[in-house]
Amino acid sequence: MRDSQENPFRYGALALDEAFTDREGELAELNADVLNGQDVVVFAPRRYGKSSLVWRLAQDATAAGVLLAQLDLMTTPTRERFAEKLARAIHEQVASPLFRARERLKVFAGLRIRPTVIVDPEDGSVSFSFEAEARRVDLDATIEGLLELPGRLGAERGRRVALVLDEFQEISAIGAELPRLMRAVFQAQPEVAHVYLGSKRHMMEQIFSDENEPFWRSAKQIELGPIAPGAFRPYIEERFKRGRRRLDLPTLDGVLALTGGHPYATQELCYFLWQATPAGERASPERLEAALTGVLRSEHAHFSLVWENASAVQRLVLLALAREGPGAPLGSGYRRRHGLAGGPSVQKALTALMRRELVVRRARGEYAIAEPFLAEWILRNEV
Repeated sequence: MRDSQENPFRYGALALDEAFTDREGELAELNADVLNGQDVVVFAPRRYGKSSLVWRLAQDATAAGVLLAQLDLMTTPTRERFAEKLARAIHEQVASPLFRARERLKVFAGLRIRPTVIVDPEDGSVSFSFEAEARRVDLDATIEGLLELPGRLGAERGRRVALVLDEFQEISAIGAELPRLMRAVFQAQPEVAHVYLGSKRHMMEQIFSDENEPFWRSAKQIELGPIAPGAFRPYIEERFKRGRRRLDLPTLDGVLALTGGHPYATQELCYFLWQATPAGERASPERLEAALTGVLRSEHAHFSLVWENASAVQRLVLLALAREGPGAPLGSGYRRRHGLAGGPSVQKALTALMRRELVVRRARGEYAIAEPFLAEWILRNEV
């Protein structure tokens, strides 16, 4: 009989509801920070679940009465677009819970530039636009007014407000003066918790750790690491058991050994292992191997592009790390073993790979491939 059960593992999209795994400690910490008005920057490698964590934060904070507005800076490449999206976020997520429909637009009355309001006749949703020809000084004054609004509205109504800024590393590309402007506004908003996320860690670290930057030491830092095996095991076991599939401990340990507790990679490998295991049967080591082959086939286009974009020295470094595992490529013995160039060339390659978040630096100066399954793909393809 055909198994009609839905695969319980998810990767690629947000991990919502039951797909959200562990992170209870980080979630509780973030919830407390938001309620306390504490600014926070969340650091994590790519695909470690920052967006899923904030989605859960938004649910919890809203239930606690916090007015939480979110803005993705990747979708705001210009000052005008930034102002438009910010106005919409304030209207939908801050003004709407506080005011009746007729009163919501009045909150924008004091802006230097009044936005053009567009109402979608299909669903009644509201969007905003600002003149592209507006003077820079007027537009910046309008953005400043928009940034001040959440704090003012929250203070007037006695409500805590949180502003979540995703892909925050893009702020300087939108406008070189915006970080200084934002910092000047935010430091005068004790009733607003600002939560900063970004997918380019080296840029986020520079924004918040460089003493020459306006946001230097302005926010508490939270580091997302891999999920501990003790937290992942019951999550995986329960889902296999619910789907009438057996999963023995060696196979489960094999999954976590391959992924290292990486949230995205674990969900991805378990998705393929589930598919490879018929209902009523056991997820064996042979089926785990088939699942890994499926993952590598699925990731082949991505890894091929990674390889094509790497320089010759970067490729040699990746190949060495794939063969030997975590190690010290700058050491003379390591370089001799793997035919690597001189120390300066290897250091330059490692720096570039770390900026692309393909390689991470660990304790004692060791380096390791960070991208899940990339090492296995390199070894199997002998590129």
